[in-house]
Amino acid sequence: MPGILANTIMLAMGCATAVAAAPRYDFEGRFYAGRGDAEYLQLLNTARRMFEPDPELQNLAMFYYPAWNGLVEGQTWNAWWIQNSYGPTYCALPFWQEPFTTFVQNSQDLWFDQMGDGHHVGAAPWLSVAPDGALCDCARPNFIIYKQGDGRVELHDWGMEFTAAGVVMQCEALLIARDPAAIAHYLPKLERCADFLESRRDPRNNLYLAGAAGNLMAPSHAGWKKPDGTYGFSYLAGLSVTTIAALDRLIELERMAGRTERVKVYSERRELSRKGLPLLTTGEGYFLKSLDPDGTPHGVFGAARHGYFEAIVNHDAICFRVADDAQSRAIYAKIASIPGLRPYDLIITNYPSLDDLYTEPKGLWEFGHWVNGGHWSTCEARMIMGYYRLGRTEDARRSMQRILGFARQFRMDNNLTHFGRDRYQPKEPINCVYDAWGIPAAFIRGLFEYLYQADQLVIVPHVPAGITRLEQRFPIRFGTKRLFLSTTGTGEITRVLVDGKPWTRFDAKQLFLPYAEIPAEARIEIALGGASPTAADLAAHRDGTVESATLRGAPAIPAELQGLEPRVKRLGRLQAKLAAAGLGEDYVARHAGLARECFEACGVRLAAVAAGTIPRLPGAAQAAADESYVLTVERLCRGLETVLESYPQSDDPAKKRIAAWWAETRVQ
Repeated sequence: MPGILANTIMLAMGCATAVAAAPRYDFEGRFYAGRGDAEYLQLLNTARRMFEPDPELQNLAMFYYPAWNGLVEGQTWNAWWIQNSYGPTYCALPFWQEPFTTFVQNSQDLWFDQMGDGHHVGAAPWLSVAPDGALCDCARPNFIIYKQGDGRVELHDWGMEFTAAGVVMQCEALLIARDPAAIAHYLPKLERCADFLESRRDPRNNLYLAGAAGNLMAPSHAGWKKPDGTYGFSYLAGLSVTTIAALDRLIELERMAGRTERVKVYSERRELSRKGLPLLTTGEGYFLKSLDPDGTPHGVFGAARHGYFEAIVNHDAICFRVADDAQSRAIYAKIASIPGLRPYDLIITNYPSLDDLYTEPKGLWEFGHWVNGGHWSTCEARMIMGYYRLGRTEDARRSMQRILGFARQFRMDNNLTHFGRDRYQPKEPINCVYDAWGIPAAFIRGLFEYLYQADQLVIVPHVPAGITRLEQRFPIRFGTKRLFLSTTGTGEITRVLVDGKPWTRFDAKQLFLPYAEIPAEARIEIALGGASPTAADLAAHRDGTVESATLRGAPAIPAELQGLEPRVKRLGRLQAKLAAAGLGEDYVARHAGLARECFEACGVRLAAVAAGTIPRLPGAAQAAADESYVLTVERLCRGLETVLESYPQSDDPAKKRIAAWWAETRVQ
C-alpha cells in the first residue's frame, strides 16, 4: 500500500501516526489527546469519530435522508421519532456543526410543522385530530402519528411525554444557537406545547395525568386499570420530570427573548410541578413510575404488586437535574443495588417484568425484549449523563465499550433485545439505527455537561480522575462562538484561563461563561486540583482539525465511486466559490464538504478493505457495509442538488446568488 494512503487511513481512523520524537501524550488522536487513562481517551476519540465520515465505523452521515434533507431513524425506519432521538440529539447538539444542525432541525420540523392544532388529521390507520400543541410519536413529510403507533392504539392517550421531550430538544437547540429569528419562529409553537402539557395538571396535587401510552417509552404505561376493567388516566412521574426539564429550558428562551410575563408564568408552573414531586417519590428517594388516583403506587421495587423499578424516569431526573445532588445519589444507589437492571452493562427500562401492562407479557411484550425490560440506547444516553454527573465514569466506560462491540460488527441496532444482549433485527445484513448514537454522544457531552442559559453557558467538568491532561480538539457551539476546552490535573476547579488570560468566573464545581464576555473563538483551559494550566500545549490544535481522509496516494478512484465523482467534484467547485465569498461555514458549503468527505472516506475504506488494513465483516455484512458508504455519498449529493434546484425560485437574494454560482459550476 502506498505510504501516503496508509498514513491517511491512520488519520481517518483517529490513530496517531508513527513519528520519531517521543509523544507528548499517552494518547493523541484526531479529536482527543491527553495523559493518564489512555484507554478512556481512546474511547472518547472513537466516540467522536462516529459523528464524522470515517472509513472504519458507521457514522452520522449515514442517517442523511434526501426526502426531507434531514436525518432518518434508520435503514428500516422511514420517519423521525421523538422518543428514539431524545437521547442522541440532546447529547450531540453542543458539538454538532453544519450541515447536521440544519439536518436535525429539518427532521424536528416534521413534528412542529404538523403538530396538533385541533383540526389536522393524523395518519391512517390511526386517523385522529390531535389537540392544539400535541406533538407525536413520529412523522415524515405529510405523515404524522400523534399517538404511540404500536399496541392497542384504540386505548392510547396522546403523546404527552413525547411532547415534553420534543420541547426539551427544540429548546436546547435554540439555546445553543441563540438565533433571534429562530427563537421568534419557534416560541409560539413551544408555548402551545407547554399549554397542552399544562392541560393535564391536576390542581389538587400538581401532578400530571396521562393515559395508556402517554409515557416516553410507550406503550409500557397502561394508565389506571379501574375496578370495572377499563383504563383511565393516572399520575405519570415521567411526565412531571420531563415537563420540568422542558420548562427549565423554555424559561431560559423566554428570558433571552425578553418576555418577562411568560418567564413568570412558566416559572410558576415549574414551581408547582416541583411541589408535586414528593407524592411520586419513595421513601428511598427514587421515583415511582406512576400513581393511580386511588393511591396505588406503581414502581416500588420489591412490593407485592407493581414491585418493579422504573429506570427511565429515574435516570432522566438525574440527567436533567430535576433531582438534586442528594436525591440523585439515592437514585443511583438504588440502581446499583439491582444487578438485573444492567445485566450486560446497559440500562434496561425496568426490572423485574412489568405486571401492569394492558396485555400479557408475551411476544413483543416479553420481559427483556422491547418496552418491558429491553434496552434502548436513547435511554442509555441519559443514564450516561447521570453517571458523569455523579462521578461514575467507570459505568460510562462500560457503556461505551459494550456499544463498540456492536459498532465493530456494523450491528448498531436498537432496541436491543434479551436485556441488551442481542439485536432487534438480526436478519438484516447490517444494522444502523440512530438511537445507538446516544451512547457515544453522551460519552462526549458528559465530560463537561454544558448547561445553556439565557445569558451564559455553565461548564461542569466531570473528567475521569485517571486523566491528568485532556485536550478536546473540536469546538463546542455557543451561539456563533466556538469553544475549545482542555483540562489539567484532577479534582475541583482551581484556576481557569481563557485565551491565556486569567478568568475568575468559576467556583469549585462550575465554570460560568457569559456570552457577552467570551471571544468568538475561545481556548478555555481548566486547572483542576491546584495543577498549573498548560495552554501552550493546545496552541497547535486550536482549529480542532487535521487532514481529512482522502484518496491522495490511491492508484485510482474505486469503480463503485466513479459514477459519483463528477457530482462530488461539482459540489467541490461550489464549495470553493462559497468559501471565497466568506460563506465556507454556512449550510450549503458544509453540506457540499460533507459529501466530499464521505466520498473520500468511502474510497479509503474500499482500498483499505482490499489491502486487509480494515478487517472484513462476515458473510453478506461486508457488501452491505461497503454499499452503505456508497449510498451515503449518493444521498448527500442528491439531497443538496435538490435543494439547489429550488434556489432560483426563492425570494431570498442569498439563495439566488448561490443558485447563480451553482449554475456556473456546470461543466459542459
